[in-house]
Amino acid sequence: MQNPTKQMLELAQIVLEAGVVIMDVYNSDFDTIIKNDETPVTKADTEAEKVILAQLAQFDPDTPVIAEEAVAGGKVPEAAPRFYLVDPVDGTKEFINRNGEFTVNIGLIENGVPVCGVVFAPAIERIFVGAKGVGAFEAKLNVEQNLDEARWHEIKAINAPSTGAKGVASRSHRDEKTENWLAEHGVEDVVSAGSSLKFCLIAAGEAHLYPRFGRTMEWDTAAGHGVVLGAGGQVVTEDGGPLLYGKEDRGFDNPAFFASAL
Repeated sequence: MQNPTKQMLELAQIVLEAGVVIMDVYNSDFDTIIKNDETPVTKADTEAEKVILAQLAQFDPDTPVIAEEAVAGGKVPEAAPRFYLVDPVDGTKEFINRNGEFTVNIGLIENGVPVCGVVFAPAIERIFVGAKGVGAFEAKLNVEQNLDEARWHEIKAINAPSTGAKGVASRSHRDEKTENWLAEHGVEDVVSAGSSLKFCLIAAGEAHLYPRFGRTMEWDTAAGHGVVLGAGGQVVTEDGGPLLYGKEDRGFDNPAFFASAL
């Protein structure tokens, strides 16, 4: 069986270190701040992003990083042909509600495509890594463990069956358009999940279809998208083309998209 690449493991080490900081906050009596765009943020977001940016600067100093909280503070580097997208805590609402469905995310973009992604859900002890053309892997891991204790197994996206397809949809952003799409595509069982975990459920074959019509930002999706591509899946827009990154003209937001096996 293949194993995660050195690059995947280096990025996995970074999200593990961020996860330590996040869980310290998660297990404390933390405050919530509402940003200018009316989305919530906590100390976990800002402190974890500091860890990730410092580690990426050491690991890969020549590659620019577009990170959620830095962008919120007005620091927006240009999207070069190769750059990182970072969301230190995707699913802040899930974090605040303490349901465990939040993730740490790093995606590496090359020419608009997420070629590597790492997603860590520290509260539920699941870590995912994937790279296009290489593979995708999952391990059970908590923040008190070392990365070398991870026991990786390969994961694959699975095509939806003709009947009984399982869908996954946002826990916090479910809407009528999503419900209609799921019904039209014969989805009989819908799993609600927060954050980029939805991509990971597709990559792991635990769900078959993930539609998203509501607004998302590139840092929300890049890492999970990378895992899906590594697992042999796809993420396409409504016109059937691939979801691409570095959309500065849109302010780095995404159009509607759909994740599935190929």
